[in-house]
Amino acid sequence: MSPGMARNVKGGLVQVANAKSEGSVKEIIQAMLEKTLPFVEKAGKAGVQMLCLQEVFNTPYFCPAQTPNWYDAAEAVPGPTTHLLAEYAKKYSMVIVVPVYERAMAGVYYNTAAVIDADGKVLGKYRKNHIPQTAGFWEKYYFKPGNLGYPVFQTQYGVVGVYICYDRHFPEGARLLGLAGAEVVFNPSATVAGLSQYLWKLEQPAHAVANGYYVGAINRVGTEAPWNIGKFYGHSYFVDPRGKFLVEASEDKDELVTADMDFDLIEEVRRTWQFYRDRRPDTYENLVKQIP
Repeated sequence: MSPGMARNVKGGLVQVANAKSEGSVKEIIQAMLEKTLPFVEKAGKAGVQMLCLQEVFNTPYFCPAQTPNWYDAAEAVPGPTTHLLAEYAKKYSMVIVVPVYERAMAGVYYNTAAVIDADGKVLGKYRKNHIPQTAGFWEKYYFKPGNLGYPVFQTQYGVVGVYICYDRHFPEGARLLGLAGAEVVFNPSATVAGLSQYLWKLEQPAHAVANGYYVGAINRVGTEAPWNIGKFYGHSYFVDPRGKFLVEASEDKDELVTADMDFDLIEEVRRTWQFYRDRRPDTYENLVKQIP
């Protein structure tokens, strides 16, 4: 669509607390799915055109311990969960970003987000590239680093990019998503109060400003047994290409938040700042060298 044509897109983010802490992996997944789907319905009925769920949305954040039973939560992508969400996408003509635990083959698992277009077609997936390995976040035990690069997805309403949780600490991928044409980047997350909380409202607005696109940042809420590593503090939000907060969720409530994104603003902001014109990739060669 050419500049000057009105491109207003309603975005939505869903943050919820874990639904069930005891039982089999299958039972816990089913409970979380049943808790989340009413928010998907609510988004559709509210006219949301682009919706994103939280990181591994249909499970707890199981990475505080290294226990192999959670490998049972992994599934093919596309697979059962994406097929189910595709029905909601078609029903409401709504793009849905679906973060799940992906099983690529026996013993190979990824932290993945599928992007479903408004007609129910699965356009593709992003696999989380940056995998932390630290106390409370033993993700390398569960996830292989992504191998699909930084794809963007041309949906019926605009170009979507995805970054997942820990990725947000790395500006390189955020820039690559912008260079590939992303108009909105969704960052589904699971992050608790503590060391990185003050960065929550700094890094992603900075990515939005540096790259001239919208960002939708999602974080779950509540404290999850049996791990109890801390409180997931919510505060999901949208920011525009100027870094302005459009909406922010609460810190402790299951919630759908929505915001109207004016994609025409991207052109206006980039014409003002011209960061893409003034980039000097010829001087950045050390960025891709293996320097200690």
